[in-house]
Amino acid sequence: MTSEAVEPALAGVRNFRDVGGLPTADGRRLRHGVLYRSGHLAHATDEDAAFLHRLGLHTVFDFRNAADQALEGPDIDLPGVRNMNLPLTDPAEGAEFWQLVRDGDLPELRAALADGQAADRMRENYRSIIIGRTAEHSRVLHVLAEGDVPALMHCAAGKDRAGLSIAVTLLAVGVERDAIESDYLLSNDPHRRYKMHRGDPSEESAIHPEIVELLAPLFDARASYLHEAYTTIDETWGGVETYLREGLGLTPTTRDRLRAHLLEG
Repeated sequence: MTSEAVEPALAGVRNFRDVGGLPTADGRRLRHGVLYRSGHLAHATDEDAAFLHRLGLHTVFDFRNAADQALEGPDIDLPGVRNMNLPLTDPAEGAEFWQLVRDGDLPELRAALADGQAADRMRENYRSIIIGRTAEHSRVLHVLAEGDVPALMHCAAGKDRAGLSIAVTLLAVGVERDAIESDYLLSNDPHRRYKMHRGDPSEESAIHPEIVELLAPLFDARASYLHEAYTTIDETWGGVETYLREGLGLTPTTRDRLRAHLLEG
């Protein structure tokens, strides 16, 4: 199975892709058809659902919080799939900020986002997830190590929370960092990007152009965001191996099981 064969133009699910094929440092590759990533599944069409069903998914990890689910809706039901909701952000985080966005409060948004503040906000979010959500990431990896694949990881846009969780998973099985970054940056492709809107998607065109520009760093996948996660791992645990062992509680046996389920050969 190739990644092209499992990446159709889904009508209601953005940023979907098979992560298979990425190389590891020891010369192996991630299997195709075992690990997928995407935006949320709340607006999946019947045709989308039929495609997802054909993948034979065992587990869907939803990293959205209650506020996200209230805004976008719950994931569609996929028969026979284990749905695991592991929020990686608190519903209250940023509530006042996103109200400013919905209200179109340009002066307040300038004060909060201009002069590099938007990108700083994103780097701090990545740092916070790496430090504060070790239990959730540990749970994900232990589930995968039990063989509960194929698995799909998603958040709202499939960029940040899902992107970090995919990155952590790939680090655990030895995928090269350049390959992790290349996959992460695919979320910038125009057909993958999250649709920016205040509430009703039909209102997208009504957003003030300056607000769109101010918000742009929040909707980008930037290498500097992923690098912030790596730096946080190094500063907090002294490196990836200690992070995996002490931060996420992965034993050598668990990592061997992960490799067996996710890697070719």
